[in-house]
Amino acid sequence: MRLMICFFGVLLASCSADDTEPVQARIARAMSAGPSEIAKSARIVDTDSQGKTIVLREGNNGFTCMPGNPKIIGDPAMCSDAASMQWAADFKAHKPKPTNTVPGITYMLAGATQRSDSDPYDKTSPPITVPPHWMIMWPFDPKATGLPVTHRSTGAYIMWAGSPYAHLHIMGRPQGTATTREQ
Repeated sequence: MRLMICFFGVLLASCSADDTEPVQARIARAMSAGPSEIAKSARIVDTDSQGKTIVLREGNNGFTCMPGNPKIIGDPAMCSDAASMQWAADFKAHKPKPTNTVPGITYMLAGATQRSDSDPYDKTSPPITVPPHWMIMWPFDPKATGLPVTHRSTGAYIMWAGSPYAHLHIMGRPQGTATTREQ
């Protein structure tokens, strides 16, 4: 899932993975993106150097975690449910709007880098470092919700407002969750 240059990691594969990195290191990085209670039973996938999806570990809870590539802006480690995976596939395919029929959830609790909070397809702006956060992948309208559209270090805001791919960006970790690194 690699979009916004690589934003959603592995499934949408347009960036090359580092095939020389040990599998256990990639699994650990993928798991660091989600709450431990989700990551421990999630499917872990990555891409090979040809862009093909490879399963590093099977899972059984409906979440998929991806290690991303820390050397590539917009390719963070993440854990996503099926609705978020559909949202990301639609984004990658440049569909007019996402086709997921229920809200999705994506965790990026290891942080991320990205290019823009306003333009989903920006490939040239300077990188923005984003601390741990999670997202609800569902159309959000700032006028209807009253939520801000500018990047914040705490609280929530609507990322990519005005586009069909606007979604809720929530800074920090969900209350009561721990990452695998914290246990």
